[in-house]
Formats: sequence, C-alpha cells, structure tokens
Amino acid sequence: MKMGLKSNIRLYGMYISVILRSTMQYKLSFFLMVTGRFILAFNGFLAIFFLFSGFTRIGSYSFEEVLLCFSVIQMSFALAECIGSGMKVFTGIVRRGEFDRMLLRPRSPILQVLGTRFELGRLGPMITAGITLLIGIQKGQIVWTAVKIMVLFVMIAGGTLLFLSLFILGASFCFFSIEDGGLLNILTYGAKEHGKYPVDIYGKRFMQICTYLIPYTLIQYYPLQYLLGRTDRWVYGLYPFGTVVFAFLCYIVWLFGVKNYKSCGS
Repeated sequence: MKMGLKSNIRLYGMYISVILRSTMQYKLSFFLMVTGRFILAFNGFLAIFFLFSGFTRIGSYSFEEVLLCFSVIQMSFALAECIGSGMKVFTGIVRRGEFDRMLLRPRSPILQVLGTRFELGRLGPMITAGITLLIGIQKGQIVWTAVKIMVLFVMIAGGTLLFLSLFILGASFCFFSIEDGGLLNILTYGAKEHGKYPVDIYGKRFMQICTYLIPYTLIQYYPLQYLLGRTDRWVYGLYPFGTVVFAFLCYIVWLFGVKNYKSCGS
C-alpha cells in the first residue's frame, strides 16, 4: 500500500519530534555538543582568516569571496548531515537486521532510515556558517539583488541535496558489501574541506572531475561566478537545480540495492 507525500512528510515530522524530545532530556549535554561542534567548525574560518593574513588573494579570489564560498559549503554539509545521519549509520542498521523490519512496514524504507537519526548537534556548524556568511555579505563587493539572494538560497539547497545524495549513495553500497567504504568519505568530508575555496583554484582536471563525475561545481563554482559579477550569464544561477538529476541517479542506485537486498542473517 503506497502512502502519499503528505503522509510521509507527517511521519518524518513525527520522527524528528521524538528525537527532539529525547535529545532535550539532557539539555546540558546538548548544549556542550553544539558548542563543541561550533568551535570545531569555527576553526575552519580561522584557518582561512590566518591564511589571508599572509596573502591578499587566493587565485583570483579575495577573503570575502572565499568566505562566501566556505559558508555555502559548510551550511549545505551541516544541513545534509542533520537530515541524512541515518544513512551514515546504515551499515549498523543492515548488520543488526533492522532493515528487514523496515521492509515489512507499509512505508518508504528510505524515509524510515532517514528517520532513525536527526543530528541536532549540526546546529553548531550551521551557526558558524551563518556568521561567516553574514561577514562575507557585509564586507564583500557584491551588489545584492532579489535574484542574487534567491541564487544564494538555491546554492545552499542544491548543496544540501548533493551531499544528502552522496550519503544515500554510500548507504546503497552496504547492500552489496555490508560496508559503505572510505571512498564516500573522500567525496563528502573531503569535498567539504576542499570546497572552502572555489574549485577552479585546483586546476582544470579537478574542475572536470567536479563537473562531470560528482557535480560540486553546480552548487559552488558556476553560481558563485554569477554572484560575484564575473559573468553576465544568469543561467549559472540555475545550475544548482542540476543536482536533482544527480539525486535521482543516486536514488536509482538505492532502489537497485533494495531490490537485490539479502538479509545479513542477524
């Protein structure tokens, strides 16, 4: 029996509500967790700040422009981790036989996996990203218009979808190996670190990989060029919508994995 989108959204809201109530039973622990992750994420900003204390530009980009890029990637990754933490622990779900029970329920398995965890601690990196984004906006030379503000939000939304898709892709590998492998960590955590700076500073070959293999440039480099006024091609601002195609492909891999899933026997 298939359930509607509205029903699934309501169910996911209930999952989050349960996790929120559970987490807030230990308010001090929650506060310390958010504070710790805020400090850890803030170190990324300090690294950029001290780097620019010795250089005026990285490639062709100023401090404020790099800060804008850093903020978008950090916010996107934090949101994706908050929503998709269940996919990051999918190996354990399969090993313990919990996924077998999920398949018996009249609900989407992917929704149930996402509902197993909701990382409230990611509020720390989100706060860091918000602060650095405001600094980049206030000190930058961008002439903000309604269109450019919309492009900024689309970049963050597209980045969130991209990283969430990668988490789903990594979880899909568990259907075949019971391990998600370290490759996806390179594509997610590695991208978060390298994504502090516009992709083109790493060279043409890296640009090609980040365009045709894992489309980071769609949510970072191309729309950023439009925001910074380096191109008049407004269509660059629509490039983050291309992550929908990548998400669909990752979902197809997930469905293929579910179709060929065999219980691990736990």
